[in-house]
Amino acid sequence: MKVMILGAAGQIGQMVTQQLLAQTDDQLVLYGHNVSQRLTAFDSTRVTFVDGDFLEFDKVQTALNGVDAVYLSFVAGPDIIAGLIKVLDATGVKRLIVASIPDLYQEVSGPFQQWYREHTGIVWQSDRKQAADLIEASDLDYVLLRITWLYNQTGNTAVAVTKKGEPFTSAQVTRQAVAQFVVNLLAGKGDYHRESLGLGEPQTEFSKPSFY
Repeated sequence: MKVMILGAAGQIGQMVTQQLLAQTDDQLVLYGHNVSQRLTAFDSTRVTFVDGDFLEFDKVQTALNGVDAVYLSFVAGPDIIAGLIKVLDATGVKRLIVASIPDLYQEVSGPFQQWYREHTGIVWQSDRKQAADLIEASDLDYVLLRITWLYNQTGNTAVAVTKKGEPFTSAQVTRQAVAQFVVNLLAGKGDYHRESLGLGEPQTEFSKPSFY
């Protein structure tokens, strides 16, 4: 396969890149600001760097040549999402994995609800909800990932998955777990299609993340 990672220089983008190179034979297109200079550690015959902004849709479309799946490692607004859907439709690329945040559907509940809403605001009335609506209305083979508060812990890839319509109670999850979940989706080991999934860590139904 050939996979494009949009926002490849972020922490999770780099983890996904590292794990795809280690666990698959995929060709990778790494797209983002100055990635050719910032991600030299990933330089190989399997990697193509594209320096660009998310809103440079002509450049994104050109870079999609031959791509089978895209991971957007950035919680984007509707301006980026609308343009991305347009170029994906134009190039025939169907598989899209997108990072987002919980409470798009007022699903955050339990002890975590009060702290989360105080720190994140009214997500279901935000432009992030508008972006999610655009994805869900598209004909793409999408997976929308509603990711709770992030921290790093090497080796901790435990993940609790909730589906749209189910309560979301997880206060935290590791970037390592999210990255491995994304890799599994891209590699076909995670069999989710046209779904909005909540990602948290098992047994973290706390009133706030443990690192706060």
